[in-house]
Amino acid sequence: MMKRILVFSVVGLALILSACAPNAGATPVGGMPNNNNGNMPMGGNNQSSGMMTATPGSMMADNPEAMRMMEPISAPNAQPATETEGGQPLAFREENGVKVFELTTKAVLWPIMDGVTVTAYTYNGTVPGPMIRVSEGDQVRVIVKNELPVPTTVHWHGVEVPNAMDGVPGVTQDPIQPGGTFTYEFTAKPAGTFMYHSHYEGDIQVSAGLYAPFIIDPKEAETNPPAVDKILMLSEWRMTDGMTYAPMPMGGMEPNYFTINGKSFPATETITVKKGDRVRLRFIAIGQFIHPMHLHGFPFKIVATDGHPVPEAAQLTKDTISVAPGERYDIEFVATEAGQWMLHCHILHHTTNDNVEPGGLMMVINVVE
Repeated sequence: MMKRILVFSVVGLALILSACAPNAGATPVGGMPNNNNGNMPMGGNNQSSGMMTATPGSMMADNPEAMRMMEPISAPNAQPATETEGGQPLAFREENGVKVFELTTKAVLWPIMDGVTVTAYTYNGTVPGPMIRVSEGDQVRVIVKNELPVPTTVHWHGVEVPNAMDGVPGVTQDPIQPGGTFTYEFTAKPAGTFMYHSHYEGDIQVSAGLYAPFIIDPKEAETNPPAVDKILMLSEWRMTDGMTYAPMPMGGMEPNYFTINGKSFPATETITVKKGDRVRLRFIAIGQFIHPMHLHGFPFKIVATDGHPVPEAAQLTKDTISVAPGERYDIEFVATEAGQWMLHCHILHHTTNDNVEPGGLMMVINVVE
């Protein structure tokens, strides 16, 4: 009896497997013929079977708006940048107790390294845009004039602003049209490391350079500030045949240049500190890719995440920290040994310029006696 049950079970299993097996002549869901024993190719054309596999561009072919995202950055009247260093402090005027800043969005030709210039959308003509630095509790007014060929908005990433000031087009405000202006006004809070960036067609505009640091200092000044305090904005670019594209995490649109504060190594800044100095680095990831940043020579502590202080008892000691898109990490270390120490992304392709090493997300910490 047991032998008969076993035979029936084996036969039944064989019939089930036979029914589930791919049929060379069958047409699976979606109507594409399956000519390779059920193994769908991952990209490109399968010439041996006559199959055509959908690529990102072909999948968007019926969506003109999506296809536009994959076109070169458009700025026919862009002029060479007159400034070469981004992220510098933005001056303000004071009106009735309100700190008033002015931003102009404009397209420029921005050099990321010798011989490589990208078409960039910018705040005030630099990548990153100018740093807005205020104290907690300050009343802030930012007047934005749009000189781009396309609409835009400004989002205050991580800053606690009134809903009407949040900068989301079609939700909290109408986009700022070319030639138009918009005034943002809010109280600066909380203290910490933040940023501002476009929230209109972010795939394009943020990737093209519309981002900048926003620092809110504590209301009470630090009693023991670090000797060196640097902001490092991490981003990516795609350059092909002299044209600039918005890099995206999809086939055919991957970045081939990587920048710290708008520059690729060896054009990145060398940070010079004295032996024994306590150094604070504020990482801000603004692109669409994660970057594990590794510091040679010195362990560091994570003292703040996304603008919020980490209690001393909870501060991790590390030598590498992964900074995901939108995240901010403040780290601190003591430069205990003289020399030239490398800071770089440990996704090593991100330390190339158009696939050539060394380059990209690398910079030198120069510790002097």
